[in-house]
Amino acid sequence: MTFDYQNLPFEAFPNFKGGEKTMYAKMFFDGKVRILRAYLEPGASIGYHQHGENAEIIYILSGHGTVNEDGVERPIEAGQSTYCEKGHFHALINTGDEDLHFFGVVPELR
Repeated sequence: MTFDYQNLPFEAFPNFKGGEKTMYAKMFFDGKVRILRAYLEPGASIGYHQHGENAEIIYILSGHGTVNEDGVERPIEAGQSTYCEKGHFHALINTGDEDLHFFGVVPELR
């Protein structure tokens, strides 16, 4: 299956998972896995949340920010990824001066 993210419009998700400002994403979801190409503007975030029935892999395409993994914050930048295991918590914050672009995969793990 091929996804043409270049020809999909970005959809706005204000205060995603309780975060600040808006996340913009192009998303595929088939009920089992969510695959997204997204970005956060400077100062925007994905709120701190738990992955109860799934996990998430985020790969940073450009920009830099901070990831909070189970209460521990660390910097993250282009070329790095983060993995939130089922049952764990995380958040992503754009602390930079440019948009933070990332690719994410969220598989259901019931």
